[in-house]
Amino acid sequence: MSETHLSDTKFTDLAIHPDVLSGIASMGFEYCTPIQAMALPKALEGHDVSGQAQTGTGKTAAFLIACLDRLLRQEPKKSKLKNPIRALIVAPTRELAIQIMEDGKPLVANTNIRLALAYGGTDYEKQRAEIEAGIDVLIGTPGRIIDYLKQGVYSIDALEVIILDEADRMFDLGFITDIRFLFRKMPPPEDRLNMLFSATLSHRVSELAYEHMSEPQIVKIEAEITADRITQIAYMPSNEEKIPLLLGLVKRAEEQKCVVFVNTKHMAEKVEAWLLANDFKAALLSGDVPQKKREKILGKFKDAEITILVATDVAARGLHIPDVNFVVNFDLPGDAEDYVHRVGRTARAGASGTAISLICETYAMNIVAIEEFIEHTIPVEREIGDIIMTDPVKPDLSSLRSNRGKDKHKGKGKGSPARKVGMPSGPKEARADRSADAPARPRREKGNPNRPPKEERTVQEPTVSPEEREAAKLAALEKLKEQKPKPRRIPLRGRLGVEVPAIG
Repeated sequence: MSETHLSDTKFTDLAIHPDVLSGIASMGFEYCTPIQAMALPKALEGHDVSGQAQTGTGKTAAFLIACLDRLLRQEPKKSKLKNPIRALIVAPTRELAIQIMEDGKPLVANTNIRLALAYGGTDYEKQRAEIEAGIDVLIGTPGRIIDYLKQGVYSIDALEVIILDEADRMFDLGFITDIRFLFRKMPPPEDRLNMLFSATLSHRVSELAYEHMSEPQIVKIEAEITADRITQIAYMPSNEEKIPLLLGLVKRAEEQKCVVFVNTKHMAEKVEAWLLANDFKAALLSGDVPQKKREKILGKFKDAEITILVATDVAARGLHIPDVNFVVNFDLPGDAEDYVHRVGRTARAGASGTAISLICETYAMNIVAIEEFIEHTIPVEREIGDIIMTDPVKPDLSSLRSNRGKDKHKGKGKGSPARKVGMPSGPKEARADRSADAPARPRREKGNPNRPPKEERTVQEPTVSPEEREAAKLAALEKLKEQKPKPRRIPLRGRLGVEVPAIG
């Protein structure tokens, strides 16, 4: 690993609490990264910090160190509510929350500060019991955090530190309303330490910072995807050549760790099927994978039991996976910022890596916005004949989860009604399936069974003559002429000019 990503500032040069410094030393860290060198002095002095930094730059350690230093130097505030917590760290994804927890454990090893997790998908009662037992710092995702808060499992009326990680991702996932709800339950901004980190300090993120923070200090670390340590390459295959080209690329990688990004879950399943059919150790990570399975997949990927991770953008941010050698953008992302986040999965913490993009027919136009955003062009390698895998093993794509529902809808539409599975399709099949010895089913009689037979019905002869009927009509007309006409209903006009029918 290269040391060029570190600054000249040592942790021991900063006014960090000794118990936290011992935790830093146990992790083998001596020098700060640039984001830590810029953010920590401000946060340790009690200033709010609004920081722009990519994942993998050390921002997690920066806000954890500042948070723990604050809690160790101050006495807990008094609360009127049950089970108050002292610090809250909110992350957009479960994986990021788990990673923050793992990074925090060594830092609190020599303190009495208790950490706990709250994220959806698993361990509901276990997490609840741990929080109810009493904690200092709660790390989690917005949904589960608010769920426990509304139930009174803990309170934040005496909160001392609030940290938002990946704030721009909060907006993308629709969590910002939940974040504002949490802010309204906290003490005023000037009574707490506020730290916000985001990959881009967009207008909406800056507005959130100035609305709920107290004169935040701006810290910016630009994305380093243009550095020499990341090699960017692009290929221009047709849609039919994309998968054979991908197979050839990962074959050349020879067991190196790779993350393949796609735009849709269906394509992710398809790519995974092709990789597995050709004996590559691959696994799929998408939004609908159960939490325990996701953690198991990520664990195997970190331990190199799986070398290729096929992922949608759910894995593009917040995951710290060391030693990812290269990233493949199988589908170019529609958002230029997502390209930066995807590429950021490699070359982390000073390591080197390769980012490969496939500029296909479907997503070719996205390269314009991407190159404009990163402010340089990506070199294109046009010769792909030697890379493409010839005669790859074709998988059975009919067994994909995203294809299973299609069979149920076959036959639906005009002129072909849907049939239930196992039911005969017509009268001939019904007669063929019926056993010859089966008793004939009695046919139901049509009409009302309580009605008397036709021959028993008697026709009622009219008792009124035509002359009498005519006389009754004339009498009714005379009576109608003698009646006074009803008064006309005049509509009333309301104050706004809306007509209201009169009463009466």
